[in-house]
Amino acid sequence: MPDSWPLAKKRRALTLRARILRELRRFFADRDYLEIETPCLIPAPAPECHIDAMACEGWFLHPSPELCMKRLLAAGYDRIFQICRCFRKGERGARHLPEFTMLEWYRREADYRDLMVECEELLSEVAAALGCDGATVYQGETLRLGGPWERLTVAEAFARFSPLSATEALARDCFDEILAIHVEPQLGRGRPTILYDYPLPLASLARSKREAPAVAERFELYLAGIELANGFTELAEEGEQRRRFAREEEARRRAGKPPYPTPDKFLKSLPDLGEAAGIALGVDRLVMILADAPDIDAVTAFTPETL
Repeated sequence: MPDSWPLAKKRRALTLRARILRELRRFFADRDYLEIETPCLIPAPAPECHIDAMACEGWFLHPSPELCMKRLLAAGYDRIFQICRCFRKGERGARHLPEFTMLEWYRREADYRDLMVECEELLSEVAAALGCDGATVYQGETLRLGGPWERLTVAEAFARFSPLSATEALARDCFDEILAIHVEPQLGRGRPTILYDYPLPLASLARSKREAPAVAERFELYLAGIELANGFTELAEEGEQRRRFAREEEARRRAGKPPYPTPDKFLKSLPDLGEAAGIALGVDRLVMILADAPDIDAVTAFTPETL
């Protein structure tokens, strides 16, 4: 019985987790999204220097389902979502697990601004269904989830909270460090913050902004200083995405990391993608906040250390 006691103590949190998952699915079903499933085992992940995929039988456990989901978009699926397990090597901490749950959704004929609005609606409706009346308390801080949310460009946030501008931080190769230490802890205080218009070198798979090509149509959602979601207008240019992947592969090699195969089928599908937007939201972190839990271990049935 002593081994079972820690699991028994999680019943309330896991019951809340199940309710949240039901409400997430209801939200998307009400908006005519199709719930889909894509394989966890894939031949090639998107190369990103700061994310390491787990190798498995010569393939990889997906760090995110985005490549397969975007191929479905390119095939003509208009609105899709998925709640699935994802895997990232070496990620462990109060807000990180090597195996975690992700919610991703994608829309054709939409951009990152549409997803900002949809994020507001999603969190507001889930909170209301849980009886939070538009607000919740996390670690002593009251968070009002109803809109309108705070919106800050990356340039504005760095000007307000950082000792360096975003441009200077990039030039000195310390952007991520400055963001984590000086900027992120100030975001999402009292209400959610959307941080948007990232410098183009940090575009990942996002489209550059047509009226301001030096930035990408990418945003992240923060709550109580915690990054909750990452979304963007999708880049639909095969040549540009290949160049970005090549730069990431070069960065991985410089960091001493193993190379990844090129995800050719995904890249070849991009010309059919059209105008589209997508977003990934960390379910474990969302549950952690709504459960007022100090870490994600408290809202996950099994962590690696308990197996």
